[in-house]
Amino acid sequence: MPTLTAARNAVGLTFFLNGLVFASWVSRIPEVRSSFDLTNGQLGLVLLAIALGSVLALPTTGAAINAMGTVRIVRIGAGAATLGMVAAAIGLGDLLPLTVVGLFVYGLGIGVWDVAMNVEGAEVERGLQRTIMPRFHAGFSGGTVVGALLGVLLIELGVPALVHLVGIVLLAIVLVWRTSPSFLPVVERHEERAPSAARAWLEPRTLLIGVMVLALAMTEGTANDWLAVALVDGHDVSHAVGVAGFAVFVLAMTAGRFAGTGLIDRFGRVAVLWGTMALAGAGVLLIVLAEQPALVVVGIVLWGVGASLGFPVGMSAAADDPVRAASRVSVVSTIGYAAFLAGPPLLGFVGDEVGTLKALLVVAVLLMPAALVVPAAREQRGVRSGQPVG
Repeated sequence: MPTLTAARNAVGLTFFLNGLVFASWVSRIPEVRSSFDLTNGQLGLVLLAIALGSVLALPTTGAAINAMGTVRIVRIGAGAATLGMVAAAIGLGDLLPLTVVGLFVYGLGIGVWDVAMNVEGAEVERGLQRTIMPRFHAGFSGGTVVGALLGVLLIELGVPALVHLVGIVLLAIVLVWRTSPSFLPVVERHEERAPSAARAWLEPRTLLIGVMVLALAMTEGTANDWLAVALVDGHDVSHAVGVAGFAVFVLAMTAGRFAGTGLIDRFGRVAVLWGTMALAGAGVLLIVLAEQPALVVVGIVLWGVGASLGFPVGMSAAADDPVRAASRVSVVSTIGYAAFLAGPPLLGFVGDEVGTLKALLVVAVLLMPAALVVPAAREQRGVRSGQPVG
């Protein structure tokens, strides 16, 4: 029987590796545009392949976890992500269709991997009886920091994208395969009372949490896909400096997730989310409007901190009831990933019209209506004891 400590460590590493793979890909996005000579709109359509794969995989992942458990599902997700990334890297610069298909398969895998690790993280959080999900997501952010910085270094050294990306995904799948058996047996504990996964799509609170995560995922995802490109285009910096700006963003997001656990336990989810959303909006405005490099860096930091808690808090809120955690996390993830489906082409086409940098203002606009649905994530009674909630 896995111990709580072993499960916590395994989940933390799984989040870290997910972020490492993702940021390694992000570090090569400007290269995708230049190597295929794409416009911003065309690049957005290429990036859409990842989100499309994830959105197609997510609705059934909760049911698959109930049937097979988180260990098998996270392994399947990591395996598909590895296969897709290898194909995308082989096609980069020469075979655009292969790169697009590879990114689609990568999206399938990363979506499955994401739901499984969040369901397991919620189980560990319940066992510890304190807020820890933001720290798991800080592990993801830490992986993105390492991935982004490593990407900067390898780009400067002239290491080919194929060598870089294939090496990262192979390392990740080996480690996921070795550590995932330490996960807690989520399904076995609750399977006799688990309801139909389809019912979660009819629950108002679950849907509102999904809408909140949609907007906040857009806040985070826009930086992942477009910040480096926007800095290159709008502030006339080099590719490496643009990727370094993305590294600053994920470093700030990591710090926000570590600090957020204590803040949430003290002030509650709603107040903390409102505060971080205000920081994100202010950060985007500084990046777009400021001309001094120092103020742009401040804006990146504010945006990173502001984007840090939306997704992890949404996952915790969806998993408040352990009996329905897998189904609800699957639903909320599916809605949230629609941001990654709509975000890349939306920002790309807006960028073609007004410029990549000014297109980031879409994020600030979306944060205002998103604030209205944040109360849906309020803590539910019974979450710490493991008793079912409505």
